[in-house]
Amino acid sequence: MILNKQRILAAFKTGAAPLVLGAVLIASPAYAQTADSVAAQADPAAEAPATGTQTPVATANQAQDIVVTGSRITNPNLVQSSQVAVIGGDEITFQQPASAEELVGNIPGVAAGINSGVNNGSFGYASFNLRHLGDNRNLVLIDGSRIVPASLTGVTDLNNIPLALVERVDVLTGGASSVYGADAVAGVVNFITKKDFSGVDITGTSGITERGDGKRYRVDLTAGTNLADGRGNAVISIGYQKVNPVLQSDRKISQTALDTDGSVVGSGTSIPTRINGDQYDPATGTLVPTYNTFNFAPYNYFQTPMERFNIFGSAHYEVADNIEVYSKAMFNKTTVKLRLAPSGLFGDTYQLPLNNPFLTDSIRGDLCAYNKIADCADATAKGTEVPTTINRRLVEVGPRETDYTTNQFQLWTGVRGDITDRIKFDVSGTYGESKIDQVNRNTGLKSRVQQALRASDQNTCIDNTNGCTPINLFGDGQSISPETVAFINAPSLSSVKTTLAVLNATVSGDLTDQGFLFADTPIGFSLGSEYRKYTAEQQSDAASATQDEVLGAGAPLPNFRGSYNVWELFGETIVPIVENVPGIYNLTFEGGARYSHYSTAGGTFTWKAGGSYEPVAGVRFRGLYAHAVRAPNISELYLPVTIGLDNASDPCAGSSPVGNAALTALCVAQGAPAGRIGSIPQPSAGQINVTSGGNADLGPETANTYTLGLVLTPDLLSGFSASADYFHIKVTDAITYQKAQGDILDRCFGSTAPYANPPGGDTCSAIQRNPLNGSLNGGSDTPGVILDLTNQGTIETSGIDVALGYKLPTSFGSLNWAFQGTWTKEYKFQATPTSLNRDCIGQYGSDCDPILPEYQFNTRLTADLRDAGQLSLRWRWLDKVEYQNQADPEVLDAYKSIPAYSYFDLSYSVNATDKFTFTATVDNLFDKKPPVTSSYVGTTSYNSGNTYPATYDVLGRMFTITVGMHL
Repeated sequence: MILNKQRILAAFKTGAAPLVLGAVLIASPAYAQTADSVAAQADPAAEAPATGTQTPVATANQAQDIVVTGSRITNPNLVQSSQVAVIGGDEITFQQPASAEELVGNIPGVAAGINSGVNNGSFGYASFNLRHLGDNRNLVLIDGSRIVPASLTGVTDLNNIPLALVERVDVLTGGASSVYGADAVAGVVNFITKKDFSGVDITGTSGITERGDGKRYRVDLTAGTNLADGRGNAVISIGYQKVNPVLQSDRKISQTALDTDGSVVGSGTSIPTRINGDQYDPATGTLVPTYNTFNFAPYNYFQTPMERFNIFGSAHYEVADNIEVYSKAMFNKTTVKLRLAPSGLFGDTYQLPLNNPFLTDSIRGDLCAYNKIADCADATAKGTEVPTTINRRLVEVGPRETDYTTNQFQLWTGVRGDITDRIKFDVSGTYGESKIDQVNRNTGLKSRVQQALRASDQNTCIDNTNGCTPINLFGDGQSISPETVAFINAPSLSSVKTTLAVLNATVSGDLTDQGFLFADTPIGFSLGSEYRKYTAEQQSDAASATQDEVLGAGAPLPNFRGSYNVWELFGETIVPIVENVPGIYNLTFEGGARYSHYSTAGGTFTWKAGGSYEPVAGVRFRGLYAHAVRAPNISELYLPVTIGLDNASDPCAGSSPVGNAALTALCVAQGAPAGRIGSIPQPSAGQINVTSGGNADLGPETANTYTLGLVLTPDLLSGFSASADYFHIKVTDAITYQKAQGDILDRCFGSTAPYANPPGGDTCSAIQRNPLNGSLNGGSDTPGVILDLTNQGTIETSGIDVALGYKLPTSFGSLNWAFQGTWTKEYKFQATPTSLNRDCIGQYGSDCDPILPEYQFNTRLTADLRDAGQLSLRWRWLDKVEYQNQADPEVLDAYKSIPAYSYFDLSYSVNATDKFTFTATVDNLFDKKPPVTSSYVGTTSYNSGNTYPATYDVLGRMFTITVGMHL
């Protein structure tokens, strides 16, 4: 579209410019900000910030170039054809976020990533999950530049974003891979930092819930100065953030774990000890078939604590006419803490000596009978050891605690300038490292438990190395001595280190001084080349690297290292074809292509083609088709095969197989002892063993995306803008695992209880049970469900994004309204051609988490009271959602649906003086309580505390205040 100079000036005179420019230049009405802030971003005369670092920044004698996220072309009159949602400076002020994840995590069309509401399933970083396509299928950028990943899967940690210097955030859907390279299948989120900052800002933020917990603090010091009469600028920002924990015991909804039938239930690993499924009775010294469960809920975090220290600096200087050098540097140290219920012996197999001094005669006799030992006395005298599954919660050790400490730094440097009056260049390089150190405490080591079971008497281990003290597993829950706790409780350590190196060279500008064909605006172009190298490694101590050694830790963390590099050539053009003729106010073509050669996946080709058509001023149609390619990441290629945990139910557990010959035969065929039919334990805490790992033979996955949209900025309705865009993304050859429940267990046994006619099938061979008790829990002897990582998956999603904005002048100032909503028509996932093709839109459960509602919107109404400040109300709305298997009789009807949810947040911000600002916000104004779903309907990461804390507010009404001083 052409931004005619006379039209812009006329728009400013009529008051329409803010939304005209916001909608036209950014290509979508700005989300949740006042119209004035849009104008400041879009007006070149106001020296607006560039949205990418690949292009020149203006000197003091130039109007600054504007780059739209999704394009490297610098002409501000040319825009791309995909929608861009914008979070502006006012929205950042009103929300007062403690981290970048809080700022972008509830945008419509974004599913929950790893955030502060994820406790059991967090990896110490915060992630972004655009369109529910996974946090490894989008890119997180700073000023258009990649950030070093934090994980083995290439995910960027949002905790590393320097919020104090963020001026706005652009979120682009589709069409980004040809511009930014691989991983941008779903799109990009681009954090734009402030440019040419001068002065000193000191801001402090403090928040607390109405219940007096969940405190959060944030302090930032930012200082900048212009250099040599405007030839350059340097800025540095230092920040500190702290978020205090909230335990599930602090909220009524989560003080006890609820089963899917509404009953209070916990983990089968409890106290007193269970031996081969039966529980010790301290009153009689015998084993009984019934057992109590352990309430694990109170120990877990609803809000995970975080502490972060960060430094971000940038500088640029014009060393010669139209030649500028620039650099940026970033350092972050972040600590995220997790907390779980006490560790335990979770049904693993131990070699239990029959002469163990703590065994009663009754238990010893049961063990002999269970293992078919005829002469029990003789076996006891010989110290015969029998394989025994033991469940025992180690309450004497205390809650499990995990610290993730991230140290991350990244450096950027480059030179940019003019080749000619029309053509510019940019040559840059960046290098970054991230290291996450993981420390597990209060977990216990299996080998030391085994050593402590081999005792000559109650005070002496047969092997006394490392200070061994015998362990007494029989008692009322306080029988393990402090000396034994000290012996078995050794911390385990591991780390993940990643690096990123990038070299980039770009040439961009206008091909000619004049336009092409029937247009006055010249053709814009960019050409470039980029080289990237990624490395990632996992290093662990012996305990963490060994399968089944760290008690209650899930999968081990084996040592491995991987790397790959990619070299790319890319080009892009925007061609105005017709301008200012009857019936065609503007017709523009956009195209781009990128060739990539991966050291692991070979050559790939990514491209986009689209354009826009404006029949009359203020009515614009746009569309874009793009072909994207994502190569497998280091984890997908090289992660060693290990046994971990996943959420599922077991059709062979309990009494279901009794009297059902077909089901019994199927359970036995998978390794269950025939004598255990009818007494196979339920999965511990709703989690089964799964065996998975990387696959070095993986190839790239491909995606075809297209968007079709309409943008309205009518002159007849001053201050109004609207856009609606249809999106469609289909990923083929997707790198995926099958779902343990829906694709393996349900296909083998049938999808609902009582599994009267199990269909069997090829998936049944992927299930391998505990050889002692037939369960899907255990140690290295229980593979559980075997999941293969393949290129056989298909993911497809589509829907419509709508954005509206209106500024109404009033006698007291103005009313500003912004709306952004998404209708997600479908989200289909099929792991293999024979797997279930599930549509998870508006559903929750182990196959569909995290939640992505069918309809979702955010809207904000702001009263600009001139010198009296701004009063703003935000309404966030989530559509109703349903449990993924409505026919499941084991799930209470009340847990099969969550109604539509509304949250209201009220903010007030004012410039108290020329030097002081004040902002106050009440989040969840009406203290909306979270929905009750039980703790067993979904995945452990997202379904916790009988609700979904990553999606719904579990903290309640929260008050936040920010005070700023500007010098």
